[in-house]
Amino acid sequence: MMQTGRSCPSLIVAAEAYPLAKTGGLADAVGGLAQALRREGLPVHVLLPAYRGVLERVTAERHWVLGSLPGGPARLVEARCRASGLPCLLLDNPALFDRGGIYVDEDGRDYPDNAVRYAALAHAAAAIAAGLPDLPVPGIVHAHDWHAGLVPMLVRHVAPATSTVLTIHNLSFQGSFPPDALPLLDLPAGTAASALFAWDRLNFLKAGIVHAHCVTTVSRNYAREIITPEGGCGLHDVLRSRAEDFVALPNGIDTSVWSPSRDAYLADLPYDVDTPERKAYWKSRVQSDFGLDIDKEAFLVISCSRLTEQKMADVTLQAMPRALETLPRLQLAVLGKGEARFENGFAALARQFPGRCATHIGYDERAAHRLQAAADALWHPSRFEPFGLTPLYAMRYGALPIATAVGGMVDTIHDPGLGAGRAALKTANGVLLDGAGAGAMIAALHRVMELRDHQTVWRTMQRNAMREDHGWPSAVQAYLQLFAGMRGHAVVGPHRMRTRSERPVVRAGRTCVSVAPGL
Repeated sequence: MMQTGRSCPSLIVAAEAYPLAKTGGLADAVGGLAQALRREGLPVHVLLPAYRGVLERVTAERHWVLGSLPGGPARLVEARCRASGLPCLLLDNPALFDRGGIYVDEDGRDYPDNAVRYAALAHAAAAIAAGLPDLPVPGIVHAHDWHAGLVPMLVRHVAPATSTVLTIHNLSFQGSFPPDALPLLDLPAGTAASALFAWDRLNFLKAGIVHAHCVTTVSRNYAREIITPEGGCGLHDVLRSRAEDFVALPNGIDTSVWSPSRDAYLADLPYDVDTPERKAYWKSRVQSDFGLDIDKEAFLVISCSRLTEQKMADVTLQAMPRALETLPRLQLAVLGKGEARFENGFAALARQFPGRCATHIGYDERAAHRLQAAADALWHPSRFEPFGLTPLYAMRYGALPIATAVGGMVDTIHDPGLGAGRAALKTANGVLLDGAGAGAMIAALHRVMELRDHQTVWRTMQRNAMREDHGWPSAVQAYLQLFAGMRGHAVVGPHRMRTRSERPVVRAGRTCVSVAPGL
């Protein structure tokens, strides 16, 4: 039962949370949501593993010994992040988590015991839900992605009155493991194999979808995509079976971190929607830092994403040589890491076009912020994109996103299309690719550079982008409504979970979409 007050807090369970552990957008989403809930007065703890270095960045307050977990005994450390003030519970087992990477080793290979590592995290969440001395029992346990996929099942077993929510940030990552890992996970006896297995392998995400009282995902369009055979990554039927308990709650972004007027990395010269000309300073600064030709008339396109097939790195590498040859004012700056073949490909592209293309393999937070400040446009194609945080960051800085019309980007990037006149562009804030091939990419680059030549149109699009409100203060309201409505594991009010006799509906608007068969 969800209440307000210290007696009934919320527990968020995730593998990452900014600023303590981050490999991508999951950390930003989890950290941002937790802080937004706190600002609304909801007591929140974030449970995550004590990876290497994490305990050095918190102030520990007390701890409990959890003697029987997969992977061996562990400490549960209650602490507060010194950088953000975020209250957290850290699962401290050095044998499982004191490693150089979060999920993969130095060669990019998944740790072979990842099933045990994240089963231990789920058992810790269940122990908290069951009750630990002097630690408030959570009324809501909110699990994120496959790493916390076993949480709803284990919590149901030890604390059946506790409500559980599973949020799917990326359905393509499911936590799939060989069946011989099952005895190592200490799961409740009698758990149905149909709820744990997919394609004869353990599947953590499927277990979470089956057992959570409510399943959410992070954008309206992605919610529609993943109940189809084309977008459901094999789990579309499982999701459709939960249609009455499946809602879309769009993410938010931290507008105090991603703001050109308050950005700590732009202290030399902040700017806002009324002073976009200051981007010229950051363009020349980034051109110098990345070894690009210093040219204020250049059209600087940046890429800040993983170098993977999901992000269409393969097609980009096909398109960019021709684009750079045919568009002499085009510059490209790439910041990212991923598959070795793509890292090598972008490094070779930079050698082929010195002064026009620069590649930095890895991730650097300061560089990412300054690239957004410098850029005319963000390059963000993707074969699928559950939400799309980076395009929203770019909009804040007046860098217009060039993206594919998939997932959450359909909901947030407004492009009237190729044939639209200038009047229609008054509401635009970016450009969507008209296709998924190299030709469509090159055409989009030509189009966006032509739009930049029409300064009135370009300035209008920049203003539209910079004024978009995707901050957590508005986005968190949907979570508050959902949590407040969970009484006896049913959602009431605007998020009511329908009975099977009722007709499925889609609820429009930014706050919530209930997704059902037939959409």
